[in-house]
Amino acid sequence: MKKRNVLVVMLVLVGLVMPMFAQGTSDQAPKQEIRVLLANHPYGELLKTKIPEFEAKTGIKVNYESLQESQLTNKLTTEFATKSSTVDVFMTRPLQEGLMFIKNGWYEGLDKYDFSDYPANSVDIGRKNNVAYIVPLVTEWQVLYYRKDLLKKAGLSVPTTFAELEAAAKALNKDGVAGFASRGKGAAAVTQLSSYVYNYGGRYLENGKAVFDSPEAIDAIRYYGKLLGNYGPQGVTSMSWENVMPVFQAGKVAMWTDASVFYGQIVDPAKTSIPASDIGVAQLPRGPKGDSPFIVVSWGMAMSSASKNKSAAQQFLDWATSKELAVEGMLSNITMARDSAWANAEVRKIMNPGLVETQAHAAKNGYPYDRPFMSSVGQARDLIGEVIIESINTKGTSTKLAALAQEKAKAVDELLKTDGEYGL
Repeated sequence: MKKRNVLVVMLVLVGLVMPMFAQGTSDQAPKQEIRVLLANHPYGELLKTKIPEFEAKTGIKVNYESLQESQLTNKLTTEFATKSSTVDVFMTRPLQEGLMFIKNGWYEGLDKYDFSDYPANSVDIGRKNNVAYIVPLVTEWQVLYYRKDLLKKAGLSVPTTFAELEAAAKALNKDGVAGFASRGKGAAAVTQLSSYVYNYGGRYLENGKAVFDSPEAIDAIRYYGKLLGNYGPQGVTSMSWENVMPVFQAGKVAMWTDASVFYGQIVDPAKTSIPASDIGVAQLPRGPKGDSPFIVVSWGMAMSSASKNKSAAQQFLDWATSKELAVEGMLSNITMARDSAWANAEVRKIMNPGLVETQAHAAKNGYPYDRPFMSSVGQARDLIGEVIIESINTKGTSTKLAALAQEKAKAVDELLKTDGEYGL
């Protein structure tokens, strides 16, 4: 009987202890999770490979999504506008959505972030009323990628003027190889057209008014359309950089003007069929009235003001924009915004001299915008894109180009008026 009583007592105690243990387990803090939106961009790709290291170090689970740049902007805008967003941290384009997101209060102010390692103007693009909202990630400028072997075979030097660029494109446009490529897909082409407009003496906006219908800008649009219409890849009006790059990597393009950030991918032997020794990078040729390629903060990192996990989000932001990862980006030929990354001895040993030279030239002579700097920039790019496509489709010969540009410029002015930015 005694043994039976002892057994009963033990079972009773177990029955009391187990619920207590279970309760104690349920009271433990749940693992922190954050939602991060990344761009389908070389630095976004680098971050994806490094996120497991961050998770192991911090215990924070990162649920990330990778989207093309226009999809990313649309997704963020829709979620923030409908107040349905669960995003904590995201890559952002200061020149694309920066003004609108700041005006709508969608960025979290970054009063705890140390910006001392960045050029002041790269931070100022995402600052309002002395509050910074965007950490600069990547700087980009327009360059000319070219096939050294094809130019040599044709007896050509690297073009240094627009006239030389056109002549080279014509000479190299043969044997299934397009002589020249750049973005031709409407809105996507606006950023790459910008340097051509500047080098013809034009602008997209001036004193808060649309001026891309000026004679100088029209000449630039005609020239761009003539190059792509005559010597570009088939279907170029449907091509952004994601579409042009594989054609270049396959050896089907002789020259390509686009952002400096893509150099690492086009010389990656796992992605291209062309030996790196046959690929050169040079300054964008100068135009009739200028030598001013764009140089911009193309991508930054920001926190959502609606985040419910601000401490974890801040940890991720600090890590994703750290000096260490900036150096890794540079070693992968991604042109980072941090000053210390450019000064790093290891980076300077391996950095392509063409990138160093073109960066120095753009930093001295470049223009800090590659699109109209306005809140409704997406709609403005769509409107300008229609003019670009008209020029490409007619190989620069359209008789209605000037009238079309004037019509679209008036529409952009209406957008500026609606946003309270006209004439500012």
